[in-house]
Amino acid sequence: MSTQIRFLPELARWVTQGLDNGVAAEALVKTMIDEKMQPEVATAIVGAFMDARRGERPLPVDTITVAEELTAPVAAGSFLLPGPRLASDRSVRVLTRNDNPVLALLDGIVTPDECAELIALARPRLLPSTVVDPDSGKDVVAAYRTSLGMFFRPGENPLVARLDRRFSEVMNLPLENGEGLQVLRYEPGAGSAPHHDYLAPTNPANQASLARSGQRVSTVVTYLNDVEAGGETTFPLAGWSVTPHRGTSLYFESCDRLGRVDQRTLHASNPVTAGEKWVATKWMRQRRFVPAGN
Repeated sequence: MSTQIRFLPELARWVTQGLDNGVAAEALVKTMIDEKMQPEVATAIVGAFMDARRGERPLPVDTITVAEELTAPVAAGSFLLPGPRLASDRSVRVLTRNDNPVLALLDGIVTPDECAELIALARPRLLPSTVVDPDSGKDVVAAYRTSLGMFFRPGENPLVARLDRRFSEVMNLPLENGEGLQVLRYEPGAGSAPHHDYLAPTNPANQASLARSGQRVSTVVTYLNDVEAGGETTFPLAGWSVTPHRGTSLYFESCDRLGRVDQRTLHASNPVTAGEKWVATKWMRQRRFVPAGN
């Protein structure tokens, strides 16, 4: 058994450029793992390019094949409460739900007016999305991460404070466990490579963050606009694909109540092919979130 994993052409160019410049395959794999890509997937992607250079297979463009063993499940026991009313000031509908792995599509966490307000507040603060350089620990722009983004501080303004409380209620974890709300904008052609939201303890920055706040338990991605074409969020190992619509939210759990991560939450954002895509992302930790430097 095998599973097809799609990735952005930008990642293919990044791997090719690295190999052309004499970067060791192991170093490329390490960088991809440090940026939250599943080790088996990172190894398979770089290995496919190495095989192509030896003439053993065609050069991959945007797809590789990985072994089915990556789909091994972890324990059940969702944090997401049953029933439609999941927030004190809003009636949130569960449009569809999967329990193993835990995935759900919700409607009503963020209103259309709140979506528009978030976009307006975030737009002047957007910067190219960054990743952590595994050697220096500094934030750098990566060729395979092609969105623009910003973070609100927890409770930064009345809108964010209201949404922070609402996300906390829906995700069934304390308000203090929430990271700052992130807003991303994807322009035509932009997307993200397959990755996990949980933190792998493969570099000092992640190790320190895990020690302070614990693992990322769950994620809510709220779509702030209707996308003309493309921009789907895909879970290749879980067989899910979500089309973005304004006001709907994608919920998934990266680890169970014992802190064991679920590799099947590997996900990616397909490139936007028409229009633009705006999303707001909320992460919840096992313990109170303490940013670096605090």
